[in-house]
Amino acid sequence: MSSLSFSPEEYTQQLETAAATVRDLLAKFPEISSPRVMIICGSGLGGIANILHSEPKVEVPYSDIPGFKSSTVPGHAGKLVFGLIGDKKVPVMCMVGRLHFYEGYSFQETTFPVRMAKLVGVKTLIVTNAAGGVDPTYKPGDLMIINDHINMPGLSGYHPLRGPNMENFGPRFQPLSDAYELELRKLFFQKKEELGITRNIYEGTYCFVAGPTFESRAELRFIRTIGGDAVGMSTVPEVIIARHSGLRVLALSLITNAGLADKPPSAFDKNPKPLDEGMASHDEVLEAANEASKDVQKIFEKTINEL
Repeated sequence: MSSLSFSPEEYTQQLETAAATVRDLLAKFPEISSPRVMIICGSGLGGIANILHSEPKVEVPYSDIPGFKSSTVPGHAGKLVFGLIGDKKVPVMCMVGRLHFYEGYSFQETTFPVRMAKLVGVKTLIVTNAAGGVDPTYKPGDLMIINDHINMPGLSGYHPLRGPNMENFGPRFQPLSDAYELELRKLFFQKKEELGITRNIYEGTYCFVAGPTFESRAELRFIRTIGGDAVGMSTVPEVIIARHSGLRVLALSLITNAGLADKPPSAFDKNPKPLDEGMASHDEVLEAANEASKDVQKIFEKTINEL
């Protein structure tokens, strides 16, 4: 089945209607009417929107935009926030609460905001997520700048570009070897050093899985074997559509849990560890995000100021 439930022409019309709605809502605020950067805030990272200047700022619930679906996940507010960031007053749009495939939405629906952002003038996508650490050196609270990805659903046929190609956005066969721009990654680490932030920040490969269950121990060992450093349930479809639309991409994972790739205790162990030791939970995701969010906000503010 195609990822498009509408023809490319119908889908384009929906996108143009949504973009026109946003332009109308921002018409009274010329400073932010043409955002250059889109930030997608992952689980627990909605506080990134706090780095926007207090004025002008416009908040738009997803329900007010034709074609947008509602976010159903705890910690995802479900609104767009438009404003300015940094001394250079860079106009941005923050997506506070993303849409996921596991919520029952199609990739067409989960990536709708990215294509709409392209139509309202966005040039750069900054995408964040909460992820499980697969690399054994990662600890909860660490950050990972994504430099590559593994698209597990995509390798199985569930791909956001499946079906008729949206020729008005990008090519039929989109290369992804350059998906995560090197210059943006360099800029992020430069600002991290300038700010003197000591939190561990790595570079690595993000493995996208469909969810909504957290991975089993065997699945984590498999992901580690094929080259994944972190695993999560988002981001990659958004990145693919962003690149297909000609946007630059910077992506960050907040490591919220780690160390579950070991084999489970055996029934023959005399003193087995509890099966739930270190087990992931959504509350744990939000707690780790809260602790790291201030560092993320500081670095993003300085990085976006240069865009």
